[in-house]
Amino acid sequence: MKMRTYVVEDNLTIRDNLISTLEELAPVEAVGSAETEAESAQWLTHHPAQWDLAIVDLFLKKGSGLGVLEACRQRKPRQKIVVFSNYATHEMRTRCAELGVDAVFDKSTEIDCLLAYCVTQSRKLETAAGSAANDDSMRQPA
Repeated sequence: MKMRTYVVEDNLTIRDNLISTLEELAPVEAVGSAETEAESAQWLTHHPAQWDLAIVDLFLKKGSGLGVLEACRQRKPRQKIVVFSNYATHEMRTRCAELGVDAVFDKSTEIDCLLAYCVTQSRKLETAAGSAANDDSMRQPA
């Protein structure tokens, strides 16, 4: 099952390379992207049924990835938000955890960890979808 993924990254080259890498090596389908806090927060909060994973950089053209994280605090439990940044310091990881982020990955050293995370989360979504389908079939009158 492919995870519907929204990418928040202001560098076009990094964004395009990240999306193509994720779609090639992990069960990911990019459903959109943005380069500003306002655009990202608006799309993610107004389209809750259209994404499973948001990958957020901390430094954006306008605003901050922290604002995006704050805007998405009330997301559904199945929806995951990860930070992918060159600024993955201990302090920033702590701040992200306070904002409910599911994981933080360093752009320069942890792309493999991000890919593994996507594979794991996709399997969890698939398992949950299968369980929900089984529950629905059990409720059907014979």
